[in-house]
Amino acid sequence: SAQLDDHLDDIIKMIDFTKGHIEKLGGNATVVPNPVDSAEKPLPPILIGEFNVDPSKKTVCVYGHLDVQPAKKEDGWNTEPFVLTEIDGKLYGRGSTDDKGPALSWLWIIYLHQKLGKELPINVKLLFEGMEEYGSEGLFEFIHEESKPGKFLDDVDFFAISDNYWISETKPCLTYGLRGLAYYEIVVEGGERDLHSGSIGGTVFEPMTDLIKLMGTLVDSSGKILVDGVMDSVQELTPEEEALYDNLTFDMEAYKVDNGIKNVTDKLLHDNKKALLMHRWRYPTLSLHGIEGAFSGKGAKTVIPGKVIGKFSMRLVPDQDPEVIEKLVAEHLEKEFQKLNSPNKLKVEMVHGSGAWVSDTKHPNFAAAARAIEKVYGSAPDYTREGGSIPITSALENATGMNVLLLPIGACDDGAHSQNEKYNISNLVNGVKVLGAYLHELGKIEGPKPSKCKCVPLTEEEMMIPGAFAFMRGFGCKCVM
Repeated sequence: SAQLDDHLDDIIKMIDFTKGHIEKLGGNATVVPNPVDSAEKPLPPILIGEFNVDPSKKTVCVYGHLDVQPAKKEDGWNTEPFVLTEIDGKLYGRGSTDDKGPALSWLWIIYLHQKLGKELPINVKLLFEGMEEYGSEGLFEFIHEESKPGKFLDDVDFFAISDNYWISETKPCLTYGLRGLAYYEIVVEGGERDLHSGSIGGTVFEPMTDLIKLMGTLVDSSGKILVDGVMDSVQELTPEEEALYDNLTFDMEAYKVDNGIKNVTDKLLHDNKKALLMHRWRYPTLSLHGIEGAFSGKGAKTVIPGKVIGKFSMRLVPDQDPEVIEKLVAEHLEKEFQKLNSPNKLKVEMVHGSGAWVSDTKHPNFAAAARAIEKVYGSAPDYTREGGSIPITSALENATGMNVLLLPIGACDDGAHSQNEKYNISNLVNGVKVLGAYLHELGKIEGPKPSKCKCVPLTEEEMMIPGAFAFMRGFGCKCVM
């Protein structure tokens, strides 16, 4: 799992296993030391592989991660989490759907082409890491370096990532947007150590009281963010975007069941599909996560914490800037803290910030994946966004200028990060078919390699020509018009 102190060797073992499998299939594979690895903090390496057909053909790079969330059977699993177990057409095990199953499905594609005596239609590169569940430390530095001329990512024309999920149990989708993330800590300190509430209570300013008050000023029970200014930069909803929500396959009652709400409150913040999905995907949210330093164990402990750390995060959307949001949140909390007239010490820190990502569903990369899904499933995919963040998506696109596609294979009820995580065998089999068809659809795309095209970019007037916007990423040139 991603607990490095206990499982670094297991992650490295998985990387070495995958490297051996790539080489067994005739590919080239290299284990690259993590750029930020150190003796004080050893980190797993990065695995790159490639199956080169013809340098003149286009190249797709697929990303996946081989680390997983921690899991123990006593957490509530019905089976041993690290023993893949088949029950009623479902493969149960930690990492089955997030992300070992989808990531390693690409190797099935290579194997099947060889088994059938078929040449790959394009070049395939693989980028696998073992740190995704731990913040992808070192991967962003690797991407920056390997996007330079002549390096591993320099000739990549398309990227594909299968590390998210359908929004239903039966209907495939393509994902074109992700929310960003701003994660915060509020530190309130009143003393050097914890105190006894019986002996000391009533004589000191308690940090927990201040913290609870501050966290209560951030968001209300209806989900409305109470920080002034954070909504000002949210991108306006266009009729074209709104239309994408009209025919999505989404069951609100199943959503309640899948998230454990049906038998408790049986109520969601929004009572129709479109509003619910928009607030899940394209509007910002603020969630309170917990308090470090406070007593949270079983039983009773009459303690006054000397220092407490409140943790919360915001999911950001276009066009919110993490740095601007950081300033607005800090100003809000400092203003509210002043109202308390407390002598305690306040510190507000944004631990991590990343912007949102939105792509173009008309890009040839998306069009190829849509045709592949239609071939396998007999119908066009839904086009969805995700409420979560996959920072690697923006990192790849920003570093290379090439289009990144999110091509989910797993179903909405797979339970990634949860107990009894599973991967439907039907999703596995059909997913492999989709990935194979996708490669062949990419091979049909005409025009030069986007990574090598040196044409003059389209002017603003030319970008107004119907269909031109589809080529903005990786095809922003005149030779394909």
